[in-house]
Amino acid sequence: MCNRYRFLVAAALPFCIFLGIARPAQELPAQLSDETFWNLVTDFSEDGGYFVSDNFVSNERLFQHVLSDLQQDREPGGAYLGVGPDQNFTYIVALKPKIAFIVDIRRQNMIQHLMYKALFELSADRAEFLSRLFSLAEPPDLSKDASVTALFDAFRQIPPDRNAFHENLRAIKDRLINDHGFKLTMEDENNLEYVFNAFYIGGPKLAYSRTNPFGIMPSYEELMTEVDNNGENRSYLATEENFAAMREFQANNLLVPLVGDFAGPSAIPSVGAYLKERNTAVTAFYTSNVEQYLFRSGDSWRRFYGNVSTLPIESRSVFIRSVVRNRSGEFSPIPLIRPGFSRLETTLSPIAELMAAFQAELIHSYNDIVYPNYIDAVKD
Repeated sequence: MCNRYRFLVAAALPFCIFLGIARPAQELPAQLSDETFWNLVTDFSEDGGYFVSDNFVSNERLFQHVLSDLQQDREPGGAYLGVGPDQNFTYIVALKPKIAFIVDIRRQNMIQHLMYKALFELSADRAEFLSRLFSLAEPPDLSKDASVTALFDAFRQIPPDRNAFHENLRAIKDRLINDHGFKLTMEDENNLEYVFNAFYIGGPKLAYSRTNPFGIMPSYEELMTEVDNNGENRSYLATEENFAAMREFQANNLLVPLVGDFAGPSAIPSVGAYLKERNTAVTAFYTSNVEQYLFRSGDSWRRFYGNVSTLPIESRSVFIRSVVRNRSGEFSPIPLIRPGFSRLETTLSPIAELMAAFQAELIHSYNDIVYPNYIDAVKD
């Protein structure tokens, strides 16, 4: 790294840290009340927007491959930001943050996270969780220590039960509306039924959307039984311990789903202000491939990085990003797998470095953040 680039990063970090964690502030609580949780959801959220897919589950088969690097020499704590559905749970279990915010332009995603919240709270273990999620009877005599593969194998021959679907849907609504007091609109309740019905119909084979031609997209089961780059399964369903950690996190109201555009005016800045007031820096921000779409939409990417600049960060704060590379290792501007392109690859990128380059006006295209050409641009 050249001297000028080192200077840019060094100059950016104290500014972020001063704004984020240097001044006296409130402590981040170990648990949020239902009222506080719902106020954060409603006050920080923006109007919902449109996306081309339902995105019921991730399409990033290799999302666990960064977990070893993500955890290396990193203490639990801080804040986690993310987008999309339940792949965030695996990152949260690995990082052990104090709080997490999921920001997604689709209100349906917020509702799906509330569905998951209720299911975690209603389920004592992994088997009950999957039974409720897919409206399947629990397999008999399943060991608590069963591998995640054995867990799904045990459910394989069990047909979905429509009566169980209606009972579970009522239990989810009762948990959210009556127990927690969350004020869901009629449209929210309809979206909840729509999402839950997709899991009933698709079962463990449910993928990114209802249609999955040629099985290109990984299913929920495939994602949960995938492994990291060392061959170890690290998903939130890998062990009862992982499940219990995520269940407790949800029960403490620490995963806050928001409706918001990455380039929007209030969601991310509101999170930034909240964290700064509580001396809490962002450990990781999982962006998937959202940045790719922002670079296709005028100056949306500039507004997004402007929003990121409001977040308190540390030297080791990272973006977790999904990119498409072809078999030669070259970047592709196509967001979905196509013939000739092997896979979506998950990468880590230091937030402070990218923000320093952005502030120095060295970012001009999506290619610049996938392959940091701005480093070459500042070499003496």
